[in-house]
Amino acid sequence: MPDQAWKAGIQMLKYTLPILLVVSSNIIYHVSSKTTPRGANPFASLLVTYLLAGTLTALLLLVDSAGRQVPVLEQFRNVNHTAALLGVAIVGLEFGYLMVYRAGWNISLGSLVANISLAASLVVVGVLFFGEKLTSNHAVGILLCIAGLVFINRG
Repeated sequence: MPDQAWKAGIQMLKYTLPILLVVSSNIIYHVSSKTTPRGANPFASLLVTYLLAGTLTALLLLVDSAGRQVPVLEQFRNVNHTAALLGVAIVGLEFGYLMVYRAGWNISLGSLVANISLAASLVVVGVLFFGEKLTSNHAVGILLCIAGLVFINRG
């Protein structure tokens, strides 16, 4: 029995730790975006961001590859166009959020409006392109989110 509890605990960590990483990283992300000086050129700021991110990613790749039998360069064999598309999307996200906050959005609402809008849009993408099912509970939740957007933007 203790072995099953241990396995269940490990499984729970594997499930929740990525979400905690996303949430904590997003908090840092939004605070950093909101507090980037207005006088800083957004592209100069993003270049510093990407240089650091690229360096950190390269180091993590080396650390991750150390325990594998496959050479580092072989790790790129299965990388395709989606990596480039993700790069374009990240630039759009980063620049978009810098502009959201420079336009005067509060940190408490800018991200909320963007993420609710994103979530509602991804429901459509999931249903149309990935065959995901939309239940009546999902539909009610989406309508509540849209109603929330209306109330949030009324001020």
